[in-house]
Amino acid sequence: MTGHQGERAQAGRWITLFFCLALFLAPTTGLAKKNIQFPVYPVIEDNVRFWQDVYGKYNSRQGILHDKDKPAIVYGIIDLVDWNTPGAARINKNLIKLARHRYKKMLNDLGRGKKPRTREEKRIAALFPPKKHTRYLKARDNIRLQIGQKDRFLQGVIRSGAYMPDLQAIFRAHNLPVELAYLPHVESSFNPKAHSKAGAVGLWQFTRGTGRDFMTINSVLDERYDPFLSSQAAAMLLKKNYSQLGSWPLALTAYNYGRAGMVRALRVQKTYENIFKNHKTSIFKFASRNFYSEFVAALRVARKLEKDRSIIHDHPTATLSIRMKGYADTGKIRRYFKLSRKDFARFNPALRAPVLTGKKYIPKGYLLRLPATKFIRGRVKKMGTRFYHSRQIRDHMYTVRRGDTVGSIGRRFGVSTRALIRANNLDRRATIRIGQKLVLPRGKTVKRSKRIPVLRESAKRKP
Repeated sequence: MTGHQGERAQAGRWITLFFCLALFLAPTTGLAKKNIQFPVYPVIEDNVRFWQDVYGKYNSRQGILHDKDKPAIVYGIIDLVDWNTPGAARINKNLIKLARHRYKKMLNDLGRGKKPRTREEKRIAALFPPKKHTRYLKARDNIRLQIGQKDRFLQGVIRSGAYMPDLQAIFRAHNLPVELAYLPHVESSFNPKAHSKAGAVGLWQFTRGTGRDFMTINSVLDERYDPFLSSQAAAMLLKKNYSQLGSWPLALTAYNYGRAGMVRALRVQKTYENIFKNHKTSIFKFASRNFYSEFVAALRVARKLEKDRSIIHDHPTATLSIRMKGYADTGKIRRYFKLSRKDFARFNPALRAPVLTGKKYIPKGYLLRLPATKFIRGRVKKMGTRFYHSRQIRDHMYTVRRGDTVGSIGRRFGVSTRALIRANNLDRRATIRIGQKLVLPRGKTVKRSKRIPVLRESAKRKP
């Protein structure tokens, strides 16, 4: 072999080696890119598996009694009565109470040194390291109940078909991972009317405080209920979280816990894993700690169900939009387009009750959505400006005085407490302060007080 031949042979061997390495590493690199944004750290693997079982194995008629800190420790599965059965809440409460008491007694006995005798006692004992009786006593007071979600999750996957293409397009437009579009599976099961005890509403479960940073929320509009406007808001919020925190596990946890709290936690703990293991505050509890694990589990279960051809998903509804050039009466718009109240409200979920009932106009600049039918397209072309008004219907206003409560103001003016809270975006406690101006919703029940004057607010201040 000549020198040149040797060099060529050596070069050939290097090329072959490089080609083999490329083939070997290509899938690995791709997998790393796929997982690097949403990694499953060893410290959360058990939690992710637990939530996969919650979403994909156990239904809402099964209660999972497990350890709060280590969800992989499952004591037992309780068979519950169908929640739609009369008296089901009371019956299920008793079933859960009896099961919880049973496992607490077992753990208490094991913690006091009693040897396990029955098969069930031996199973419970095997869940913990041997000869650590104090662990039993700690676990005794750490039992948590989780209701299975398999059936509800499936319904969420079916509903998601109506929204997922648009949501993924929104996240792509923001240069964000499309996997984030699966977060509503955790938040609302893709129910745009969902609401929580904490006052969070809509597909993305925005609270009023956070929602106002990205959407319009006032007496005539609440964009949290609009799946597409709230998705734009969610994309902006998650993008802000990511830009400040630098990883999706942190950004997603901040979606539940709050960005400021997560920034403080990261400053002390340095990594997501450390936060998961060590961070403890009065509000960083089970829900916040498990939020990212829930997201990963929901993503996995949802994608698996999406491949099941026996599941028929909802389809997006074809719509057309009109930018309102002025204020307009809902009733007249509905009659012109021959839409029922129910259908009009369904296509425009951000419009609040005062607008839908005609007490307030559809605000100027609002993007009105309508079914994309041939009839409606023709009516849009002939619409012109005849439905528009130059001003919004003015509100009656009342200035809060010392000793007032929402209830007393409502009784004085014949307005329900609930209507006052909604019209003024008050918190759950209906907190008001002296000097605050309250909107008095218009309607047949509104009456003037002879003692206290009612102010009229300028229409220019209203949307």
